[in-house]
Amino acid sequence: MTTIQTNNKKDDEHPLAAKCHVNENGDGDRFVGIKADSNNAMVYFPMGYKVPDDEDSIREDILQLIAVMAEFTEKKDRVLHMPKFATPQSVDFPVNAYISIIRGFLDTKSYYKEKESTRKYSDHGRIDWAASLRKGTSLYQEDGSPFFNKFVTRGSTPNDKNLITSIHRYCVYEAFTKLGWLFTPHLPEDPHITLEKERFLHRLKQKLAATHNDKDKLLFKSMKAMIEFLDDPTTDRQFYFGTDRFEYVWERLIDEAFGEKDKEKYFPHTSWTLRYAKNKKGNAALEPDSIMLYKDKIYVLDAKYYRYGVTAQPAHLPESTSINKQITYAEYIYNNAQIKAKYGDDVPVFNAFIMPYNKENNSFNSADYFLNIGEAVSDWKFNDHKYERVQGILVDIRFLMHNYFGDRTSKKRRMAETIDQAIIDNASIT
Repeated sequence: MTTIQTNNKKDDEHPLAAKCHVNENGDGDRFVGIKADSNNAMVYFPMGYKVPDDEDSIREDILQLIAVMAEFTEKKDRVLHMPKFATPQSVDFPVNAYISIIRGFLDTKSYYKEKESTRKYSDHGRIDWAASLRKGTSLYQEDGSPFFNKFVTRGSTPNDKNLITSIHRYCVYEAFTKLGWLFTPHLPEDPHITLEKERFLHRLKQKLAATHNDKDKLLFKSMKAMIEFLDDPTTDRQFYFGTDRFEYVWERLIDEAFGEKDKEKYFPHTSWTLRYAKNKKGNAALEPDSIMLYKDKIYVLDAKYYRYGVTAQPAHLPESTSINKQITYAEYIYNNAQIKAKYGDDVPVFNAFIMPYNKENNSFNSADYFLNIGEAVSDWKFNDHKYERVQGILVDIRFLMHNYFGDRTSKKRRMAETIDQAIIDNASIT
């Protein structure tokens, strides 16, 4: 059993809630993720997020935030690892490896120990038949089969001085100093081991090639990812796991929860026919964020990480450029011959902007996960088609971050019903 010592008083005095900040997506307050160094750590949630009140739920939400960031951000955006006051560099911080090592150590309270095989004569234990035939005294019975008066059995003894244990000790301490505060205010004992990057990696690759135990493989892969990440050790180092451009994460969350994977046929294309060239020049297509299909209807969804759901200020709603582009997307779908062949002349296509909000604290007196706040129209259309009325839909951001995966049927049904009902309700107030 390995003892774990207190990290420092500061951690005991400040629970996880004190390490959490919900940003407002304004100047200087856009980062979403984790910033930490050897002295402190802070978690930055996206605007509109409701941080829970109890420690266990906060811990779950931080881990979910890490999972979302790991899945929906690119390497170049999500990690900045730097000495203090130095120019940031983009690297791939292996946050899942760190968490895996921490969880494994908390489960076992022990370090990995490689075991050396031993063989001895015994009448019980796991029999080594080859060694028994070579070394054991055998008699042969009438049918010719051997009879042993003693067996060679296999056993194992822990080898506490092997390199793999030292690597594990090093990785456990490194993981706890970076992210251990997520799970406990305590640190394991400092092993005072110096990083030998190439030597450690060579041994881990050997172990990975030789082991068939899934649990051990996960441990070795996690340690390998950590060692590959680390440069020469320094105690004066910060790491960032997150992004200043959470709008891209919001787009991917919406698409994962509601969107179709194969949506290219819904993209409007353009091209140039040139007087002084033989060929046409094609341009990149306009690509809506998400196309949702539910029952017999098509929904064009544009994920907008805008502040309206938090501030309720009309200035924080999508502008004319976005509204006109959204109508163009849907108009292309409505007039597309192939789509008409499936849906008929009056293609049931709808339009919506999807923005974040907090269902537990908002200016709309709503506790709904999905909320319509109005619609946008243009003065260059008669607005007699449903797709020409772009609905503004707020979605509880915490709900979405915990429920973007898995079966999408219920989420698509909620979204479709919210948009459909909004068309009816907004028609009665215009």
